[in-house]
Amino acid sequence: MNEYLIVGIGLFAQFLFSARLLVQWIASERAHKVLSPKLFWQLSMGASFLLCLYGWLRNDFAIILGQLISYYIYIWNLRVKGSWDVLPHIMRFVFISIPILAVLYFLSQWNETVIHLFKQEDIPLWLIVFGVIGQFTFTLRFIYQWLYSRKAGESVLPITFWVISLSGAAMIVSYALLRKDLVLIIGQSTGIIVYTRNIMIAYRAEVKDSHSSP
Repeated sequence: MNEYLIVGIGLFAQFLFSARLLVQWIASERAHKVLSPKLFWQLSMGASFLLCLYGWLRNDFAIILGQLISYYIYIWNLRVKGSWDVLPHIMRFVFISIPILAVLYFLSQWNETVIHLFKQEDIPLWLIVFGVIGQFTFTLRFIYQWLYSRKAGESVLPITFWVISLSGAAMIVSYALLRKDLVLIIGQSTGIIVYTRNIMIAYRAEVKDSHSSP
């Protein structure tokens, strides 16, 4: 596939990811507390699908692994927000099935998949492992968010979510610099600003709540 088209897919995915952060950031600034808007999760799911495609075209296992895990957490949050069940049944079926079918395809073509994603002479194994660790750390934030939200009974973005986001983003930016991946560098660098700001908003809200409580 044309290299410019591949980069275009990745940049558009990162644009959607950046848009979700902008939506969430503006809503939180107005409310003076960290919010979890419905549009945040809708944009997340679309961006995740595109970035997973980009990861395959870029031969980047680290990207694919992170997105497959996060994808279904996005769907869970949309369900909690009441936005999932209103979609047509066929659309929900397609959204749920595509990643599963992709994984089954990769497994059925395992030898080709291993060669495509791992056996790359120009990319050392340690760098692939470092990228996977960075993506796992970044994905861990949504696993934490999912567990926290299940306990709270609603979709929320706690302060620890943003702390994990900041740590994971720093690792991914380092990985992207080593791989000279402009898409990841742009996407994660802009995210770091929003993660830092959300930590500040969440911390101030916690301090305010502690002072107002008896």
